[in-house]
Parts: sequence; structure tokens; C-alpha cells
Amino acid sequence: MFFKGSRYATVGEHKITDSDGREIHYKKIRFIPKTEAQMGHTVHQGERLDHIAHRYYQDPERFWRICDANLAMWPDDLVAEPGRTIRIPPSGE
Repeated sequence: MFFKGSRYATVGEHKITDSDGREIHYKKIRFIPKTEAQMGHTVHQGERLDHIAHRYYQDPERFWRICDANLAMWPDDLVAEPGRTIRIPPSGE
């Protein structure tokens, strides 16, 4: 269901049986781990988080590492304000 490298790939699963006897599988809650930053990045007008992730990690799908370091639930919020400095953590690999 989640691609390899997804922040949810290693999150455990639960299941529940509904009143009709169907099993419903779902992911446990993913708590944001403490993610230390190694540097900052100043956001420029029109910049996207996947582009920033590609710049630092050579992998645009690792944008969620930046979200974790900034405690952001919505990636777009991190780049909405030009001039803002966001925290860039190590790639985590």
C-alpha cells in the first residue's frame, strides 16, 4: 500500500472486525520522531518542497524528512511564506 521509503512503510498495522464480520486493516498512528536539523534553507518565491528535498537528498520523495524536522503536517505550509527559514535534517538513510 505504501511505497518503500514512505514514512508509513514501517508503521505497524491493526485490524478490526465490523458488525458484518469484515476485517478492516489500518495503520497505527505515526508519531513524529525527534528529527534534528543539520542546516537551514531559506524559502524562495514559488519554491516547492519536493524540489528542496531533491536538492538536499537527490530524492524528491524524501520531503517528509523536512516536514518531520519542522513538525509540519501539511508540506505546502512550509513553503507558503518566502523568506522563511526551514530546517533541513540529514537524509535518515
